[in-house]
Amino acid sequence: MADNTVSTTEPSVSQDTPQQVDMDFGVAIERIDSWIDGSVRLLPNLIVGIILLIIFYVVGVLVRRLILRQTIQHGRDNLGEVLGGFVKWTIILFGFLLAATIVIPSLKPGDLIAGLGVSSVAIGFAFKDILQNWLAGLLILLRQPFNINDQIEVNGHEGTVQRIETRATIIKTYDGQRIVIPNSDIYTNAVRVLTAHDYRRSQYDVGIGYDDNIDQACQLLTAAVAKVAQVEQAPEAEALPWDLAASWVTIRVRWWTHSHRADVTRVHAEVIRTIKLTLDEAGIEMPSENLVCLVDSQNDAEGETESEDKDTSASRH
Repeated sequence: MADNTVSTTEPSVSQDTPQQVDMDFGVAIERIDSWIDGSVRLLPNLIVGIILLIIFYVVGVLVRRLILRQTIQHGRDNLGEVLGGFVKWTIILFGFLLAATIVIPSLKPGDLIAGLGVSSVAIGFAFKDILQNWLAGLLILLRQPFNINDQIEVNGHEGTVQRIETRATIIKTYDGQRIVIPNSDIYTNAVRVLTAHDYRRSQYDVGIGYDDNIDQACQLLTAAVAKVAQVEQAPEAEALPWDLAASWVTIRVRWWTHSHRADVTRVHAEVIRTIKLTLDEAGIEMPSENLVCLVDSQNDAEGETESEDKDTSASRH
């Protein structure tokens, strides 16, 4: 019988020669071939993972649009943009994790979540200020301490709120400047909302002479200010004796207007004009501050003597 034994020969292992570049194309071709075989085996999983990621992306976009549509109907479009964007990227991230487990079956979701948790801590420290401003902006939009077009004052800045973004709140000052205030500063500091109510009270102090009739002056000022246009009739304007200064009696005039800055400024100027004209017509004096200067005559005499001596010595020379 013929010998059917098949002789097998092991491939020779190439040895690495020191200080010499080995050109073994067979090993490179085998490595590339293994990569191609692995890609072909993972191709169905890769296709399913990509399709799943696209589906989650589309769902995230649709959910964002739904949230934005609902918030716009309630006049809270800024909240819709921030909250919708957060929900959208959360859905996309979940879809990415699920697609990764499909493409790489050996990858466990628990390992991904654990790694994501460690990474989130590192990212939190690296982007602390950004995350703090984002969270503060979301809380501001949810709790609504003020709204768009409200006039606020924070950290010495005063103006009209134009937009509340994820990082900062944009206000426009009365002289046309734009100020970007970080949301964390607004959330952790006192904010004065000037237009929180429909009306705002203003005041101005007026001085009259001690010889003038206080009651008469208060009645005249109250009636005059009440007739100024855009001054609210309820609550009524009032003039109150407020202080006894060194040279005059202080009367505080108070009135109410709409809370917007333009109305307050316009009415304030008209009230001051009315106060001046009313007191002038009634013959009530508005005294100015008196200053008393004391002059030491002895020092003046010594100064004149020194100046005369200097003039005499100069003429001799």
